[in-house]
Amino acid sequence: MAGFFFSCSTPRPEIHRSKLPRMCRTLNAGVCLVAAVGLMFACTAAGQIANSAQAVDSSADSIAQGKRIYQSACVACHGSDGRGGEPSTTVFERPDSFPDFTRCDQTTAELDIAYKAVITNGGPYRGFAQIMPSFGEALSSQDIDKVISYLRSFCHGKGWPRGELNLPRALVTEKAYPEDEVVISTSANATDGPSVSGHVIHEQRFGVKNQIEVDVPLTFQDQNHIWYGGVGDTTLGIKRVMFSSLRSGSILSLQGSVLLPTGNRSRGFGSGTTTFETFAAFDQLLRSNTFIQTQLGADLPRHTQIAPQSIFFNTAFGQSFASDHGMGRLWSPMVEFIADRDLVDGAKTDWDILPQMQVTISHRQHIRGDLGVRVPMTNTAGRSIQLEFYLLWDWQDGKITEGW
Repeated sequence: MAGFFFSCSTPRPEIHRSKLPRMCRTLNAGVCLVAAVGLMFACTAAGQIANSAQAVDSSADSIAQGKRIYQSACVACHGSDGRGGEPSTTVFERPDSFPDFTRCDQTTAELDIAYKAVITNGGPYRGFAQIMPSFGEALSSQDIDKVISYLRSFCHGKGWPRGELNLPRALVTEKAYPEDEVVISTSANATDGPSVSGHVIHEQRFGVKNQIEVDVPLTFQDQNHIWYGGVGDTTLGIKRVMFSSLRSGSILSLQGSVLLPTGNRSRGFGSGTTTFETFAAFDQLLRSNTFIQTQLGADLPRHTQIAPQSIFFNTAFGQSFASDHGMGRLWSPMVEFIADRDLVDGAKTDWDILPQMQVTISHRQHIRGDLGVRVPMTNTAGRSIQLEFYLLWDWQDGKITEGW
């Protein structure tokens, strides 16, 4: 998302530039085929950095050159240690978004291209204050990359997943990256009986690799020409990153959740029993901003006589396009393949396909929207085509009213 970056100094004249076999049998060969395709792409990409994940050169020489440029053009406002210059030496009041580059929790989540956009075009380009001027005519693209390389060196913490691995969020498939965001999602039947459901999801990072999640579902249905609405089963979850590598463009996370029976089962708004959910999420960033996200998990109700156990497999394939040399508005078309199956004798696997488009809405790119159509592909009887939509707010990057 957009980087918190401000400066005010004028550049000096010298600067001019559970068991896989059983799951596979249960989900049927289709799931295994999709999983194999995803694994093939992931293996092909191993050891390679996707364009969007191509961090600036972090060699000692590049950092040293970036330090010289920083000390010449940036130190007056951002300070020699990256925490900000002395208030007595600056002529502006620091906004809330003024950065402390030593705070890994703030800087590691930001993309190099977001920093580059602000340095090149100035603060207002990404919805920040005008105190950050444009350096696009004073510094070359290579010089800006070197400055960013030096800025990265202020964070001394290890193990923080880099923002380049924070892939566009799909409508259904959970991603591996830990986030600070609020998502409001809605799905509505396009065929069959009227029904509208939604989720209010709050996700918050803590520590280096962890995230908590609270998901409150809301459902409204026309039942015999009478509309009923209510809260569904609330989810409380914890996610932890097990592996992340900017060099290979890979990130793997595990999540465990408890679904509390807060919904009205008689109205179809809840399962009527506590359910434990667990899943693994693996994301792979390929070349040319292509990406794959996979999620494999199980829902395990406490009382199986009320609700059956089930397993699910979701995968999303996507491609991101950005205007203005990668620094402008971001468009991310995706297609998801969604499969789930109850673990009971004679059950069949439900397969859905979900094409969609995510787009950044605010200049800061902390407000995003995604719209898609979910179409059942198997066992279509009683399963409606649905319109799916969400609005995402990355609250770590500022208020909803900021960054426009």
